[in-house]
Amino acid sequence: MKNDPSSRLSNRVLEMQESATLKMTQDARNLRAQGHHVISLSVGEPDFDTPVHIREAAKTALDEGHTRYTPVSGTKELREAISRKFKRENNLEYSADQIVVSNGAKQSIANLALALLNPGDEAILFAPYWVSYSAIVGLAGATPVELKASIKDDFKVTPEQLQKAITDRTRMVIFSSPCNPTGSVYTREELESLADVICQHKQITIVSDEIYEHINFQGSHCSMGTIEAVREQTVTVNGFSKGFAMTGWRLGYLGGPSDIAKACSKIQGQFTSGANAFGQRAAIKALEADLAPTREMAAAFLQRRDMMIGLLNEIDGLEVNIPQGAFYIFPDVSAFFGRSSGDKVIENSDHLATYLLHEAHVAVVAGSAFGSPECMRISYAASEEELREAVRRIGLALNNLH
Repeated sequence: MKNDPSSRLSNRVLEMQESATLKMTQDARNLRAQGHHVISLSVGEPDFDTPVHIREAAKTALDEGHTRYTPVSGTKELREAISRKFKRENNLEYSADQIVVSNGAKQSIANLALALLNPGDEAILFAPYWVSYSAIVGLAGATPVELKASIKDDFKVTPEQLQKAITDRTRMVIFSSPCNPTGSVYTREELESLADVICQHKQITIVSDEIYEHINFQGSHCSMGTIEAVREQTVTVNGFSKGFAMTGWRLGYLGGPSDIAKACSKIQGQFTSGANAFGQRAAIKALEADLAPTREMAAAFLQRRDMMIGLLNEIDGLEVNIPQGAFYIFPDVSAFFGRSSGDKVIENSDHLATYLLHEAHVAVVAGSAFGSPECMRISYAASEEELREAVRRIGLALNNLH
């Protein structure tokens, strides 16, 4: 379809992949609208309500008239609160002027790609990676380079792999820890080993996506930006969606070197301007209030993780590791490739996800969307009752493949 003179659409949008997670979520909604009882384990959204004190702060902000345009990079009060949070929780030194608040962490990453990447540049993605990384890099005109880690390595890239992947065109490395889709968490020692490689290449900017920071089961979170060798090369991305169950509020932020922060603000100023005013007031409350609701949510996710691992391990053919964060399990499902149900042959994880949606009425996301076509992503951000029923259905459907 590229350069098709009969199309009114740009090559940019014609070549862009639709978000697989959003597509599967919509497909599940469509089936549900037809009267089917569909259990959706596809979307990356906590099934908890935003804590009451945060909602009340938004209501108060509305009553106080916080309804007007905000500064492009965020209100000074919120950026100062984020600066304090970075120091208090992450030992990161970002002043308010080095912070940009955006309409979700996804926009923060898009701002970075548009501000830092040129056509012909390369951005290394630790795979499995979040679905939008590749599309965002491509939208900026650069080339995504997938650096693959498998389940036997706990889905973690090694320094040796990274060293081999870097070229004179590499300008960015993007990864998340805790990781979406695998739940893997890099230890400080592992990050230091990766930093030892990257610090030798000063042209590289590290985008450290820490949106799942508070859903961490191994007891401690390490920010790449605390490693002195790469401190000036690192941009830390975070937000409110996962740790505070604020997905619909669309609030994210980044902290980084001053020149990068200014460039991202410049980009955002031409796209969306500042995030909503009353939401930013509520975000201050989220950062500065007791994190008890966040800890309770993380504890519930840990309980569900353990339950899900036990249930999934009972299904022959699934290979499951133990994720240390986020709320996903990313099993290797390649044992089912080549099997069939009637005239339907499962050739890949896309076929398997479609099969499970229509045969089991359970929505999951194919691993191909995350750079790992041998896997599929299962979210356990659902009630225990739904999760048990979903795994029961998955097991029956997989057992029907021959």
